[in-house]
Amino acid sequence: MAVATPPLVTMLVIPTGIGCEQGGYAGDGLPVARLLAAASGSLITHPNVMNAAALYWSDSRIHYVEGWALDRFSACQLALRPVRRQRVGLLLDAAIEPELKARHLQAADACRAALGLTIGPVLSTDAPLGVSLHRGPSGASWGRLERPDALLRAGERLRAAGATAIAVVARFPDDAGSPALEAYRAGSGVDALAGAEAVISHLLGDHLGIPCAHAPALSPLPLDPGLDPRAAGEELGHTFLPCVLVGLSRAPDLMDWRLAGPRVGAVPVEGAAATTAGNPGLAGNPGLDCAGADTPLITPQALAAVVAPAGALGGAAVLAAAERGVPLITVANPCLLNVTAAALGLEAAGCTVLPARSYSEAAGLVLALREGLNPESLLRPLVSLS
Repeated sequence: MAVATPPLVTMLVIPTGIGCEQGGYAGDGLPVARLLAAASGSLITHPNVMNAAALYWSDSRIHYVEGWALDRFSACQLALRPVRRQRVGLLLDAAIEPELKARHLQAADACRAALGLTIGPVLSTDAPLGVSLHRGPSGASWGRLERPDALLRAGERLRAAGATAIAVVARFPDDAGSPALEAYRAGSGVDALAGAEAVISHLLGDHLGIPCAHAPALSPLPLDPGLDPRAAGEELGHTFLPCVLVGLSRAPDLMDWRLAGPRVGAVPVEGAAATTAGNPGLAGNPGLDCAGADTPLITPQALAAVVAPAGALGGAAVLAAAERGVPLITVANPCLLNVTAAALGLEAAGCTVLPARSYSEAAGLVLALREGLNPESLLRPLVSLS
C-alpha cells in the first residue's frame, strides 16, 4: 500500500504594485496558488495573490499571511499556527461616505449570512486616514497616510475588544479616467492602489502582531467593454471586502518563534499566551477554535521552497529564505523590475536557484522536491559525474 507523501511547505511570493504579468491584477494569481497548493500540500502566500475583490477561494492547504508576517516568518522570527476560524474585526476609515460605508457593512453582513464568518466588532477611525497614491522612479506604486496614528488607535481598540484578525477599509482617492487606471483596466499597467494597501496592512500588522489585510473603498467605475479579464474581479460590486474577510477568517495565528526556540518541522505550541515587549499582539489574541496547546505549528525551519518572479527577487522574504539555503524557484513572470538571481549573485553565493518558464513548470519542480527527486535528473542532457 502506497504511503502518502508528506506536504512540502512552500512559499509563493508575487510582489505588490510592480505590474507582474501574472498575479499583478485582481486575484489573477489565484490559479497559481491553487496549483502550487496541490503540488506542495502546504502553501504560504500573501493577500495580493489571493484577493480578487468579490471573488475568493478557500483551501485549507493555503495559508493567508500578510507581507510583513511573511518576511518575519522567512527570517525565523515568526511561526504560523493554523486555526479553524478567526474573529475578524472591521476597521473603517472615517473618510468613507455614509452610503459607501453602508455598502461595506452590507458586504460584511452577507459574509456572515452566506459564509458563516465571525465578523466584529466594527469600528471607525477617530480621524480620516488621508490616503495618497504615488509612483516610484521604477513605476512601482506606493502610498502615504496622513494619520497613521488614527489607524493604529483603531486597531488597538479592535484587538482589545476581542478581534483576532483585522480587515481594514480605507477611503482611497478616486481616479476614474486617469491614464494609469485606464492602462491597468486594459491589462498593461500597474495596480496603482497596491503599494498604498501594503503600507496600511504592513503598518497595522507590525503594530498589533495579528493577521491584517486591506480593502480600498472607492466609488464604482463606469462600464468598460474593453476590460482585461485579469482586472474584471474589481468590477463586480461596490466593495473589494469579501475576499479579505474570507482570507482573514482562517488566517493562521502569528507566533513569536524566538520565544519557542528553533526546532525543525511541526512542533506543539509553547506559550500560547506569550507576548513580547515590542509586539504585545503576538500570540496574545489566539484565533477561535484552535485545537489547543497541541496544535502543530508551521515553523520557519519547515520551509522547503520559495516560488517568486525571476525579476523580483529582492524582497526580504525571498532573500532571508535564500540566505538560509531554501531553494528558490524563479518563474518567468515579467514585471517592472529586473532584480534577478544573477544580478544579486545568488548562485555565486551558493544559493539553489531553479529556473522555471511558467508556474506550471514551477509546480512540477515543487512536486519533484516533495517526492525527493533531484530536479537535475529531469533535465537532458544529464551531465556525467566523471
